[in-house]
Amino acid sequence: MALGVKLVQKVSSTMLFARIAPHVIPALDKAVHRLTRGRVIPSARMLPGVILTVKGARTGQPRSTPLACMPEESGAGWILIGSNFGRPGHPAWTANLLKHPDAHVSWKGQDIAVRARLLQGAERAAAWRAVLGFWPPYAAYQARIEREIRLFRLERR
Repeated sequence: MALGVKLVQKVSSTMLFARIAPHVIPALDKAVHRLTRGRVIPSARMLPGVILTVKGARTGQPRSTPLACMPEESGAGWILIGSNFGRPGHPAWTANLLKHPDAHVSWKGQDIAVRARLLQGAERAAAWRAVLGFWPPYAAYQARIEREIRLFRLERR
C-alpha cells in the first residue's frame, strides 16, 4: 500500500478529522463536481465517490450529497457507508434513503438511477467485512460510536 494512502487512513481515523472533515470535504466535493460538470470529485482521488441525489425524508425536496462508496466487484452497484465520520448520529442521507429508496448517483460523470436497500443480518456482516478490507478506518469510526453504521447497497434501476 502506498505511503500516502496509509497516511490518509491514519489521519482519517482521528477525532480531529471527524470534527473538521464534515464541514470541508462535502462542500469542496460539491463545488468541484458542479464546476467540472460531474467529472471530478476531489475526495474520490483517495476513495471512490458518488454524488447521491435523493428526496429529503421530511421535505421531499432533492438533496445531493457527496459520499465515499465501495463499488461492487460485479460493477452492478455500490455500497454506501453511513459512517458520518464516526460521529454519534446517523447522517441525514441515510434517513432520506430509508424513506425514499429510489435515487440517482453521479458516477464518473454519468447520472444513474438506483434503488437503495439497507443491509441487515448476514448480508450486512459480509458487506462490513468487505468495507473494512476496502478502507480500514471505518473500524475506528464504529469503535467510537454506539450506533451501528448503516450500510446500503445501491443497485441500478
